[in-house]
Amino acid sequence: MTRRYLIPFDSASLPHRFTDVLVIGSGVAGLCAAIEASRHAEVTLITKDELKESNTDRAQGGVAAALGAGDSTEQHFTDTVTVGRGLCEEDTVRFVVDQAPDLIRELADWGARFDQEGGSLALAREGGHHCARVVHAHGDATGAEIEQVLIRRLKQCENARSVEHTFVVDLLTRDNTCLGAVTWSQAHGVTLIWANAVVLAAGGAGQVYRETTNPHIATGDGLAMACRAGCELRDLEFVQFHPTTLYVAGAARVLISEAARGEGGILINKLGDRFMERYSEMKELAPRDVVSRAILEEMHRTGDTNVYLDLTHVDPARLAARFPLIKELCSLFDIDINEDRIPVCPSAHYMVGGVTTDLDGRTSVAQLFAAGEVASTGLHGANRLGSNSLLEGLAFGKRAGSTAGAEVAAKDPPSTHKIRAAGGRRDKRGLDLGDLRSSLRSIMWRNAGIVRDAAALSRTLERVAFWSGYVLDASLDAPRGWRIQNMLTLAGLIAQAALEREESRGVHFRSDFPKRLDVARHTVVRIPPPES
Repeated sequence: MTRRYLIPFDSASLPHRFTDVLVIGSGVAGLCAAIEASRHAEVTLITKDELKESNTDRAQGGVAAALGAGDSTEQHFTDTVTVGRGLCEEDTVRFVVDQAPDLIRELADWGARFDQEGGSLALAREGGHHCARVVHAHGDATGAEIEQVLIRRLKQCENARSVEHTFVVDLLTRDNTCLGAVTWSQAHGVTLIWANAVVLAAGGAGQVYRETTNPHIATGDGLAMACRAGCELRDLEFVQFHPTTLYVAGAARVLISEAARGEGGILINKLGDRFMERYSEMKELAPRDVVSRAILEEMHRTGDTNVYLDLTHVDPARLAARFPLIKELCSLFDIDINEDRIPVCPSAHYMVGGVTTDLDGRTSVAQLFAAGEVASTGLHGANRLGSNSLLEGLAFGKRAGSTAGAEVAAKDPPSTHKIRAAGGRRDKRGLDLGDLRSSLRSIMWRNAGIVRDAAALSRTLERVAFWSGYVLDASLDAPRGWRIQNMLTLAGLIAQAALEREESRGVHFRSDFPKRLDVARHTVVRIPPPES
């Protein structure tokens, strides 16, 4: 990281906008934060694409909540902590799982159409859960249903407005206090937005890896800008890989929901052998880190590029009802899930680590809150329990928005500050951004993916440092370039954290340190902001 801001600017010569609370991101966490904050103050929500374009919209599985017979919030707590491998913060876990049933009821009151069976909520089971507790909608379109409901609710809020197709380049700070954000849009160019509180809900960073379920916008921009602003970030080595994504040449790495295994799907290798029983007594419903490593081992052992998910023994009517999107997607590639095995492999899916927050969503920078995938709340520990991500976004988006809105309600309107940022010392001539992006994603997949070791991580750090030397100090002038600068920043942080954690815990597996240490600790980084 060579300078405080990615672009040069002088606050005295730019257009300004003002809002009480600025929310960055339009996934479940950002939408909930904006809705709650608008109860107290004026809110502006900014998103880099359309409102609905987010990881939330693509989420298939559902939301975990203890609503079924024989289940309890205590069991949900136990499953979450067990999967978190010693790094969950118990107060945070209890805060979230205790709220889960009411959050589901609130969404239903707002119009969410969750699937029903016999007049009650239909509940599915996923890996790591000892009970069926996953609430879902339209079979495998839960995220899209929740996103639609929250967008509709936001548009009904008198004090809230949304701005689409606007890229947040950096957070504005002074004296460890967040004052707003530097933004860019095709229509208005660079604009400064001043706010008394900012909620960062910018999502994850799956695009740092060659194989990922994440949309093209998930480039870690929120994490990188938080780092430049001097925020504490935590446990960035914990990147969760979803075990089963469609592996067909020409197909996007769309996840094949874990719920498919919950409905009886089994994993087999190219020899036709069911293999998960060799790796876990929970078989296909083991936690995601266990299943991902098992699949990788089978791929290496058999010399194949993938394994297969077999649903051919499951009732076709059940498959059609539970997985209409998966069925349709597979059919585009001449795969009939009633008769054919689905080729699958793991892909980067979720950032478990992130910006460190407390129970109110506060970060280490004053007036800056964080929620959702961009945050490290302590809920997931070293590994996320399936369907706890939408739940976390609901719980902490609501909490951060409520706290931010209440705190700024009594304040005077935000004011401008004199800030000047220097530009990069290199021009962009000779830079092939597409080639750089592909190279970065490939080396992260090979060396900082599901299985890691010191030699590979060190090589990655050397290469990323070399690229960063001439890219991070370049004067780039559009989101395509800023995204790559953010990806380089985050890739270096992930690889460094992975190198420092000399143990295997949760989603972080070191082949040279395969055992888990007795003492659990967080990996923390906080880089003091350089002069502008």
